[in-house]
Amino acid sequence: MENLADYTIPGGKKLVSGKVREIFEADKDHLLMVTTDRISAFDVVLPDPIPLKGHVLNQISLFWFRKTSHLIDNHIVTSDVNRYPDPFKGDARLKGRSVLVKKAKPLPVECIVRGYISGSGWKEYREKGSLSGITLPKGLKESDKLPEPVFTPSTKAEQGQHDLNISLDQAKELVGESLMEQVRDVSLAIYTMASEDALEKGIIIADTKFEFGLIDGELVFIDEALTPDSSRFWPKEAYKPGGPQPSFDKQFVRDYLETLNWDKTPPGPKLPEEVIRKTSQKYLSAYEILTGRSISR
Repeated sequence: MENLADYTIPGGKKLVSGKVREIFEADKDHLLMVTTDRISAFDVVLPDPIPLKGHVLNQISLFWFRKTSHLIDNHIVTSDVNRYPDPFKGDARLKGRSVLVKKAKPLPVECIVRGYISGSGWKEYREKGSLSGITLPKGLKESDKLPEPVFTPSTKAEQGQHDLNISLDQAKELVGESLMEQVRDVSLAIYTMASEDALEKGIIIADTKFEFGLIDGELVFIDEALTPDSSRFWPKEAYKPGGPQPSFDKQFVRDYLETLNWDKTPPGPKLPEEVIRKTSQKYLSAYEILTGRSISR
């Protein structure tokens, strides 16, 4: 199975080349989303692909989209390459790492749910005792489980820029009060269901980021679902609050990059082979634990 750092095809109309995904117009009502093996950190795409990463992200998303379909509709049509329209139909490069989806109008906010205090949430808590303006109990340690999951929306930044945490009231100004309350409620419902499911299998989902959109005026779950790129996955057996946790996600790469003299602007530094290998294994482990399946090396 070859690495895929970029995907183009004659006759394919590419709309977006993101940090990880290539998005094509399939027809007037559908998009084709291709998940590459690229990896980004600190909003910078790194030069080295991570083997099998695209397959892991795509398959984990499909797993969670199926499991959450009773809570909210999603944009998935099919991941069978033989059912794709031309020129994508039957392209072996797309097998396992792509999906045909309905076009949706994305909401202009990132929808983050935190069940544990970590990352930028931990930084805000240390400074202000709050999380996106929500006051939290005193005395929490880094990586502590929160009394209950907290919904913390953020802006959507352009590539290369950083998202900014905003309050629920600010999000309502962007989206509308009723719709934003619906988004909050379904975000918390998805996180609660998924975190309980993952915990039984040995993975703590510390936090995660969702995206939603509208199709014919109806709210739908879009983009990716509870992947190691959109979430913090911690091994349950190693969990010990009071500091950073070992993880199944790209925090491993971020931690390595923090040891370098790099200003977190493009171009990103090359990764050592050992970091690439271990990162690939972390992604694969997360997939295998969550789904009970394996991906061929």
